[in-house]
Amino acid sequence: MPKGFLAGAILALIVVPALAQNGDGHWTMKKPLPAPRNEVALAAVGGKLYVVGGSVGGNAVPLIDEYDPPSDGWRVRAAMPKGLDHLGLAVVGGKIITVGGFIGSVHRGAVSDVYEYDPTANTWRALAPMKNARASVGVAVLDGKVHVIGGRGVDNSFTVATHEVFDPATGQWSERAALPKARDHLAVVAIDGKIHAIGGRVTNPASRVAEHDIYDPKTNTWTTGPPLPTARSGLASAVYQGLIVVLGGELAPDTFPNNEAYDPKSNTWRTLAPMPHGRHGTGAAVTGNNLYVAAGSLKPGSGEVTDQLIVFAMP
Repeated sequence: MPKGFLAGAILALIVVPALAQNGDGHWTMKKPLPAPRNEVALAAVGGKLYVVGGSVGGNAVPLIDEYDPPSDGWRVRAAMPKGLDHLGLAVVGGKIITVGGFIGSVHRGAVSDVYEYDPTANTWRALAPMKNARASVGVAVLDGKVHVIGGRGVDNSFTVATHEVFDPATGQWSERAALPKARDHLAVVAIDGKIHAIGGRVTNPASRVAEHDIYDPKTNTWTTGPPLPTARSGLASAVYQGLIVVLGGELAPDTFPNNEAYDPKSNTWRTLAPMPHGRHGTGAAVTGNNLYVAAGSLKPGSGEVTDQLIVFAMP
C-alpha cells in the first residue's frame, strides 16, 4: 500500500458526507431510495418523509416510499391506485392528498384524479376529481383547503392559469381567481396567510419565467412580488425556517443546482448553498430542522435519473 494512502482514505471518509457549502447552509447525503425514479412528489408527515409516484423508463409508477430520518432507513408502502408522475401533493390533517398527474412521458395523459393516503392505516382512497385533467400543477394548503394552481392539460397540449380549491371537509371543489400567467412546472407555496406562485414555464423549458405572483384569499386577488433571481422551471419548493426555498430546474444542456430563498418579512430574495448537483423532476419537504430533496433527474428530461436523498440544513 503506498505511503499515506490509509490517511488519505480516512480523510475522504470524513469529508464525503458533507457536500457543497457555498452560501448559507450545508448539504449532506443520506441513504438512497430503494430505486431511482424522477418526476416524483414529496411530503412530510409525522416526522417521516414520503416519496410519491414518479416515472421509471417513461412510465408512471404507483410507488410510495417512506423514509425514517432517525434510522436512515426506507420501507415500501401500499401502492397508489394508479401510477402517476408530475403529480401535485398536499398534506391535510396528517394525510397526503395527490392531485392530477400524467400517466407517462412526455407529459402524456393528464388525469383529474385525486387520491388520499393515510400513513397510519397505509391505505388509499379516491376523492372528488378536479373539473378538468391537468398535471405539473402547483399545490399549497391554506386554512385546511388545497389550492391547485396552473398546470398542463391533456397530452402536453397547453398550459393553464386555472386556480381550483378543494375542501377536504366537504369534498367539494370551487374556483378562485386565475393565475395572472398560465404556466406549469412552477413552485406554489403558502406562508403567512398568502400563496406564492413562483417561476415555471409557459410552454417548454426555454420559456422559463421569473414571475412571482402572490394570492390573497381575503380579496381573491393576485399581486406581483419580487421576481425569482434565476428564471427556472421544473422546480422543487418548501417553506423552511420562515423562508420560501426554491430549488433546481432544467434548461438543456444542463440542470440548475440553484437554491434561492424568499423572505416574506423583508420582501427580498437571498442565495443559499446550492445543491451538490443540478436536478429537476424532484420534490422537497421539511421535517425537523432539515429540508429533504429526493430522486429526480440530474440532467434535462429523463437524463441521469437518480436515487439520491440529499438534506439541507441551516443553523
